[in-house]
Amino acid sequence: MPECIDQMGRIVLLGDLPKRIISLVPSQTELLFHLGLEKETVGITRFCIHPDDWFRTKTRIGGTKDIRPERIHQLQPNLIIANKEENQKEQIESLAAHYPVWISDVNDLASALEMILGIGEITGRTAPAESLVSVIQEGFLGLEPIKNKPRTTYLIWKDPYMTAGSDTFIHSMMEKCGFNNIFGSRQRYPVTTVGEIRELGCELLLLSSEPYPFAEKHILELQEQLPGTTILLVNGEYFSWYGSRLQWAPSYFKKLLNSLP
Repeated sequence: MPECIDQMGRIVLLGDLPKRIISLVPSQTELLFHLGLEKETVGITRFCIHPDDWFRTKTRIGGTKDIRPERIHQLQPNLIIANKEENQKEQIESLAAHYPVWISDVNDLASALEMILGIGEITGRTAPAESLVSVIQEGFLGLEPIKNKPRTTYLIWKDPYMTAGSDTFIHSMMEKCGFNNIFGSRQRYPVTTVGEIRELGCELLLLSSEPYPFAEKHILELQEQLPGTTILLVNGEYFSWYGSRLQWAPSYFKKLLNSLP
């Protein structure tokens, strides 16, 4: 495969199948593992916690937004896999001057499946990628969204509180569950307040496990200010990781929906 086009519409020039891959995105690192690219993957970020064995043994090249170029140069990759949202544009452009960089752009389930197929193609793992996509599609077809569509807020950060707008993957997963995102008229990750959440009539407040690690104590703090709102802790990986973890997301969502009062 001499060249391919990534999700940004960029032409990426490749030689043979990549033998030294660096992943700059946690959910896509987990996808590489699922596709059987143990030997080929030589570098990951410090946030690539799945699989645990890779997290403990693979070379870490910094974070998703503070990449260490000198470590990448030492690894001499022939493919770097990045993401429009999770990585810094300037850093990626600098790396692209030296190495083939394939950039994903994921904001809903359809683009996530497209990403999986694209990475499967450029790494010579088309068959397992297609199989994974089939499993994910079947799982979501079996997910029945909640019928009463509760007015919902999904918090990803504290001090200040930040939520998810309509052009995010999180919003897409909320829709799959049947949640009415009360911040769906906004984009990216707007800052909000408890007062605004209350004024907008939030019926269900979801506190994510990442990137901010919300805990039970935060439920107690917020419940005092939002007495009429159901507040739950949720596993943020199932709402925001758009790689192979999607095969387990429908099952998690079904349990979440069944737990609602």
